[in-house]
Amino acid sequence: MIERIWHGWTTPEKADEYERLLREEIVPSFADKDIDGYRGFRMLRRSHPEEVEFVTIMRFESIDSVKEFAGERYEDAHVPPEAREVLARFDEHAQHYEVREQVEY
Repeated sequence: MIERIWHGWTTPEKADEYERLLREEIVPSFADKDIDGYRGFRMLRRSHPEEVEFVTIMRFESIDSVKEFAGERYEDAHVPPEAREVLARFDEHAQHYEVREQVEY
């Protein structure tokens, strides 16, 4: 299993709009692509005094599944134009980690 982790930051005033975009438009579009091996999405949000940080974590069965989603340059960030309009800054590249162990209670 592979987790694709990415960070983006926006202003406190635009944070709710970015979260809405993720929930209502961006994340559902991933499911619409019917990517073999796409296993889910998590969104984390943390407020700082001057900005709001978002972390997105996508789960895939393999790097091949990630490539089906993102293309051969799979490390490049996938940031749609509407998200770029509300983000102040973001990582240009996503990080990919092999899940070695997961314990849930």
